[in-house]
Amino acid sequence: MEPFRVKQETIEQQFNNKNNNAEESSKRKKKIRSEAPVIDLDCSSDEEDSFNQKRSRVSDDLVLPAGFLDPLPPKPSCRNFWKAGDFDEGSDANWDTSPGGMDHVRVHPRFLHSNATSHKWVLGAFAELLDNSLDECCNGATYVNIDMLRNKKDGNRMLLIEDNGGGMDPDKMRQCMSLGYSLKSKVADTIGQYGNGFKTSSMRLGADVIVFSQCAAKDGKRSTQSIGLLSYTFLRGTGKEDIVVPMLDYVKDGGEWKKIIRSSPGDWNMNLEAVTCWSPFVNEADLLKQFDHMKGQGTRIIIYNLWEDDQGQLELDFDADEEDIQIRGVNRDEKNIQMAQKYPNSRHFLTYRHSLRSYASILYLRIPPGFRMILRGKDVQHHNIVNDMMMTTEVTYRPQPGVDKLSNDSSIVAVVTMGFVKDAKSHIDVQGYNVYHKNRLIKPFWRLWNSTGSDGRGVIGVLEANFVEPAHDKQGFERTIVLSRLEMRLIQMQKTYWRTYCHKIGYAPRVNRNNLDDKETSPDFSRETSRKKKTASTPPVSLSKKHQKPGPSLQKSTPFTGNLLDDDPQTTSNLRHTNNSFYKEKSANTFTPNDLSSNMQIVTHTQSKFQNVFEDASTPDLNQLLEENRQLKEKLEMSDEDILGDLLRDLERERNRRKALEAQIEELKGKCEKLNKEQEIAIDTFAAQRERRDIEEEALRKKLKEATTVIQDLVERVKHLELEKVKRRNWSAV
Repeated sequence: MEPFRVKQETIEQQFNNKNNNAEESSKRKKKIRSEAPVIDLDCSSDEEDSFNQKRSRVSDDLVLPAGFLDPLPPKPSCRNFWKAGDFDEGSDANWDTSPGGMDHVRVHPRFLHSNATSHKWVLGAFAELLDNSLDECCNGATYVNIDMLRNKKDGNRMLLIEDNGGGMDPDKMRQCMSLGYSLKSKVADTIGQYGNGFKTSSMRLGADVIVFSQCAAKDGKRSTQSIGLLSYTFLRGTGKEDIVVPMLDYVKDGGEWKKIIRSSPGDWNMNLEAVTCWSPFVNEADLLKQFDHMKGQGTRIIIYNLWEDDQGQLELDFDADEEDIQIRGVNRDEKNIQMAQKYPNSRHFLTYRHSLRSYASILYLRIPPGFRMILRGKDVQHHNIVNDMMMTTEVTYRPQPGVDKLSNDSSIVAVVTMGFVKDAKSHIDVQGYNVYHKNRLIKPFWRLWNSTGSDGRGVIGVLEANFVEPAHDKQGFERTIVLSRLEMRLIQMQKTYWRTYCHKIGYAPRVNRNNLDDKETSPDFSRETSRKKKTASTPPVSLSKKHQKPGPSLQKSTPFTGNLLDDDPQTTSNLRHTNNSFYKEKSANTFTPNDLSSNMQIVTHTQSKFQNVFEDASTPDLNQLLEENRQLKEKLEMSDEDILGDLLRDLERERNRRKALEAQIEELKGKCEKLNKEQEIAIDTFAAQRERRDIEEEALRKKLKEATTVIQDLVERVKHLELEKVKRRNWSAV
């Protein structure tokens, strides 16, 4: 039993319609004798229900007008993509059992449209076609060219995507036109994996696509040429119930191209008739001219009957920029276009949504050496947004093994490069991560931290996450635990970076320092990073074992031989901080000699960094150092009781100081409350005065308006009186 059988359908209906048209045209000029001048359509119920079995009887004097008996033309297809699937066709399909006695699943042409709706964004469809060309680098592809052509039949615009890769032989061409066939999933360093990208992307850009592919001779096989037509218009216009793809194949025999006839010459001719009838090309010679653009191998894709928007304009805008292809609609923001000219380092963030040139320049993290992307005659310059950053930093993220069957391979890591965009000092709202998967951009400027204020502005990042699976349209990722962990870690990275460096680009420093020193307890963090943080957080004070003695009593320092102690300001500050912390922890009625002795061990043994001073006998401050050394020795020789007394006195002094400070704080609080009350009174007074002023101003405005009205009335009356006076004078003169 064959694992898969492709249903072949011949295109006979077109020829039946043409024969019917010829027969009916010969009858138009005949006069059919009848006594009554009426048209009587009589159809036998025993005959087949078809247009050819109906006969017309009209009077002798009635002549049918030209074209009266022609079949009705097909309904014009909808040119709006989101409405193209709204049509009803008769369900007269033949569901007889297929050969072998097993039923088969049929694919209706409407599926081409519904399958293409996975691309909500038009530029995402372009990316799928660019992926196919880039994957051909392993077969010798050096460029991909995207351009606009004109349809010779109707003058409409068409889209061209071509490359000089290895091309497709007849079998691969049929796999390309079929659903779900993909050999790339087994090939390393290729982007395609589902076998669905060509169909969804081409049908998202236009209703019809014709593919020309030339495959060079290799591995004992001869050179071939193939033509395939995937036409939504053809399928709807002929009322097909299955997806039928007319194809033409040629093989090079010697120096000539000969037809590859798979079934019969009649079938080959029917495929040729369908291709020339429903494509932009008028005959076979016109089709074969397309292979002249190829030099031995390559693929040439022409998409026509491009989709239109609700206003009847093409979704693709070819006129805004002669070197670009842009899209109309909500993705195009004129304000962002103007800002891109003012802030060139943020240009890709502001324009990638509507500009194919901008999007294609950041579509891949790395471009193979020598590979070119040509858009409307001009190369697309590859761009890495790391070049738009300043104050960059790198953070290594390692996903937790075992989550969602994630491999335990230690090499599965993501190096996150992040920094401020160079235009960040202008405080424009640019932020997000460019997340790549196997060199392909999946989430452009992925915004994860949505703060209510200005936090996070200007921070952009780049990473390649090969451990998360992209969705079928390659514009997002599958929702998994691994992705959720990555999102949380990226948010934390952005928050930490922002709060550490935001003051350097003009934002107010964030006072919440707890978030800067958060301990990374997540297993996703690399152990090396944790060790670095632990080492950096180790206090500079250390105790030498030879200066310590077990037990609670205070240990005196051993005599110094060649090393001299000195009071280091930083050390003194640290010691003072240590003592104050100790006082706060040990409040009244909780001190014990053991605690004091333990604390004094830290105080007496965290000393000096000056050594080998005696080696330089010419030092002018030698006597001073000797005196300080003697004083330190005396302090070390003090008894525990003396030290305890000094500490208690210091404690009492600190308590009194604290009480005084608390009294000052209370006094200041009272003053603040008094000032707040006075401020509230002043605000209320000002509001009342302003309200009175507004009322008076309104009253004056009314009076002014009334006065203006009275003045106008008086002026009108004066004019009227003067006019009457002139009339009287004239009358008296007459």
